[in-house]
Amino acid sequence: MNRIRLFMDSDLVFRFGRDRVAQFSFALFLAFVIAAFAAPLIAPFDPYDPMQIDLMDSEIPPLWQDANTDPRFLFGTDAQGRDLLSTILYGTRISLIIGFCAVALQILIGVSIGLISGYVGGRIDSFFMRLADIQLSLSTLMVAIIASAVFKATFGTEIYGNVAILVLVLVIGIAEWPQYARTVRASVLAERSKEYVDAARVIGLPRWRIMIRHVLPNTLSPILVISTVQIANAIISEAALSFLGLGMPVNKPSLGSLISSGFEFIFSGSWWITVIPSLVLVALILSINLLGDWLRDVLNPRLYKD
Repeated sequence: MNRIRLFMDSDLVFRFGRDRVAQFSFALFLAFVIAAFAAPLIAPFDPYDPMQIDLMDSEIPPLWQDANTDPRFLFGTDAQGRDLLSTILYGTRISLIIGFCAVALQILIGVSIGLISGYVGGRIDSFFMRLADIQLSLSTLMVAIIASAVFKATFGTEIYGNVAILVLVLVIGIAEWPQYARTVRASVLAERSKEYVDAARVIGLPRWRIMIRHVLPNTLSPILVISTVQIANAIISEAALSFLGLGMPVNKPSLGSLISSGFEFIFSGSWWITVIPSLVLVALILSINLLGDWLRDVLNPRLYKD
């Protein structure tokens, strides 16, 4: 309870209460998260259940259209006859899972490498930073496309469909770790020469304990800011891969695969199959980026203005 009270009295909460943009973006992001993970409870249909899909219901317009609508389908249906609202809810859940898990993997790899590299230094630091340079010289999307295409060609479409989420998490997570490694390394280089680190060495604490218990907690602020941006980047990367046919399969739709599946119908009049998921993706990314910008400003007093 004391920790909760301290958090509620913190400067972060105080500034959040005064920033309407931060409140709106957080409320929007929270609504997306709740709706996505509660999809089995609130979605009118289950897009994974073939018994609830009828091809005769394909390409029904949204309810606000003048003709050929169906009161069962608020946002209309896609080319397979799936309720678009239900498919968006389930697809948003997949996109968020991939985004969160990929960023968690990036944090695990990047923070570990940055912490060791910055604290130990020497040849270990040189090796990891050159490795990061090589990784940064390659486009994240290019690495993801190559890895996904090789896996799909090697193991086949059916196996890929069963492990698509895991593959995307690994590909996107491994491709983006240098962002964390470089940021943490810079923070560790600044922290390791301070008095509390010298005091910990003097009393004989082991190196790993100094790094984890004393140095790492003082590098968490930039990690928090980067993570909000990286979640948005991971969702965009997944959507791009799915749009190119190298992401989620059609029977397990994400926002990217929904946009891709409806793109060929956009000029035939069935615009809603692509446009509505695109608007949802834009709103989701915008809410995350606005939160990231606000966190960056608040956690850096020199950037924050009342």
